[in-house]
This record gives sequence, C-alpha cells and structure tokens, in this order.
Amino acid sequence: MKKDFDLLSLGELMLRLSPPDNERITRGDTLGKQAGGAELNAITGAAMLGLRCGIISKLPANDLGTYIKNRVRLCGVSDDYLVYDQDPDARLGVYYYESGAYPRKPRIVYDRKNTSVNKLAIADYEDSLYQATRCFHTSGITLALSPQLRETAVEMIRRFKAQGTLISFDVNFRGNLWTGAEAKECIESILPYVDVFFCSEDTARLTFLKEGSAREIMKSFTRDYPVSIVASTQRIVHSPKRHTFGSIIYSAKEDTYYEEQPYADIEVVDRIGSGDAYISGVLYGLLSKEGDYRRALEYGNATSALKNTIPGDLLSTDLKEIDGIIREHKATGRVAEMDR
Repeated sequence: MKKDFDLLSLGELMLRLSPPDNERITRGDTLGKQAGGAELNAITGAAMLGLRCGIISKLPANDLGTYIKNRVRLCGVSDDYLVYDQDPDARLGVYYYESGAYPRKPRIVYDRKNTSVNKLAIADYEDSLYQATRCFHTSGITLALSPQLRETAVEMIRRFKAQGTLISFDVNFRGNLWTGAEAKECIESILPYVDVFFCSEDTARLTFLKEGSAREIMKSFTRDYPVSIVASTQRIVHSPKRHTFGSIIYSAKEDTYYEEQPYADIEVVDRIGSGDAYISGVLYGLLSKEGDYRRALEYGNATSALKNTIPGDLLSTDLKEIDGIIREHKATGRVAEMDR
C-alpha cells in the first residue's frame, strides 16, 4: 500500500541565534536567527534529495511558531503534523551558538526548558498517523527532553512499528540533557523496535560501555537486538575549521561492512547539523533503493560533508549537487574548480 510519506520525524523545532562573523556571545550586539533542531535537520536533507517528508512536533501559537512553520515549508517538509500550543506559557526552544576558530572551540547556550514540544501527547493525533509513512525517525535528544515527551515518543515508536513502519533512531547523546546511564537504560528499552540505528563509536563506548573495535561494537548491537542496519560516523577534528569525515555501515542481513575513503580536510563553515545531514543521506539511500547499502553510505558521507560548508542548521542542496560531489569524491583524475 502506498504511503503518504516516505519519512516522518518527531522532534523539537528550535530557534537558533548566532552572532555574525565569529563574534562572541558575550561581546557581540547582533544575533542572526535561523530554524533548527536535530530531527528537522535530518528530514530537511532527505526532502531536498527527493523523499516525501513531514515533521511531528508542537509549536507555540505565536509569531515565533509561525516563523518556524514557514521555514519548515520552505525546506519542502510537510507541516501536516505540526500542532500548536495555545497556552499563555507556550514557548519555543532557543539556543545560542558561537562559532569557533582555533584554538577557540565553538560554544552553545541552551534555553529550552518547559518548551511547548514537551506537552506533545498521543491524543494530539489521529490513529491514521501511524499508517502514513514508510519510515519513522527520532533521536535521543527527544527522549531526553522530559518524561512526558519521552513517554509520547516511545509510544509512537511502538505504534509505528505495529503498522510495519521502518524505525530509524539516532542516539545523538547530549550530556547536558541526561546522564549516560539514563540514556543507556532508556535507549536499550526501545532497541527491540529499531531497524536502522545511528550511533558513533565514541557514543557507543561512553554511553553503552561497549568495548572492542568499531566494527565489533556495531555488530554487537545487531547481535543483542533485532537491529538490521547500524551506521557509525567517524569525524576527525583537526581544528574548528578543518575536519575529516567518514563512516561505516553494517548490514546484519549480509553480515557486511560498507566503508569508503573519508572526505579529508573539509573546509568547515558550520558543523551544526552535519551529523543530521548524514542521517538524511543514509535514509534517502535506503528508502530510494532498498538493499543498496554502499549507495546509502555514499549519500550519507557526501551530504554530511557538504553540510559542513553551509551556515545554519539546515542543509541547502539538491540531488544533482550531491551526485556531483559523490562523482568527484570517487574521481582519480583532474576535477574542475567550478561547477558550470
């Protein structure tokens, strides 16, 4: 049966405020505003590559909520499953981001307590939601925000899974939201429902207390749980403005690891959202050509590498550009300096 969506995602939508030109939060007088949020970042890229995507969230019924809704639409993502908080205390999560330049690291200040998304409930949606998509994605950030949102998210995962929906989950551990022990206990309780699991090697070691090589760690998740695919990013930070990025995908069905040469010496403009962009590329690959895990890896790596070069949380690209980046990454001869 044809679904209305290829991919739906649950998560908090946020306002990002950043001082321009590498200025400091503590000194600058102006802030640029943008929309963001891990799950929105992930499905924005997938929508730009050609998937039908929608976001599940709750926004304040005020001008800030309208700004975010308009940005969602501008990215080609459906707002059909956005609901609105009419309460007088309705509020949008905000975070302040300061860019880094060696030896100064990037800095973030969060203002996201008691935001409207934490009031999201199963009762906000009709049961038809759970039959609307081929794949459902969320992350550990959503689970960590509040007990009520965690309960809602876990129940949504169960209901989507009961309808045969592919479940995608990104650990995306944030130490300022919950402890490693809390994350481990909660995430291990939902892993029996997860099909596609995104977890970096560092997170697997620190949060899940895994040991062994990266490949051994990835395989252990599929041995302990009915997870089909594990994707693990590998980023080397040479400086705030220079990174190398690659990843490994493991398919339990084939018992095969997929890897390629990393993207070396990426000129980083803004790394925020680059991990989410990786997810968008991988899910695009998996949902557009089932079983081609090498292709999914290539799209994930290319989409993430590109996002590092784009300011703001949200990706800006299309399938033609990503295909060109993949071709050039594989090329062994001379590559044209300008795309024209």
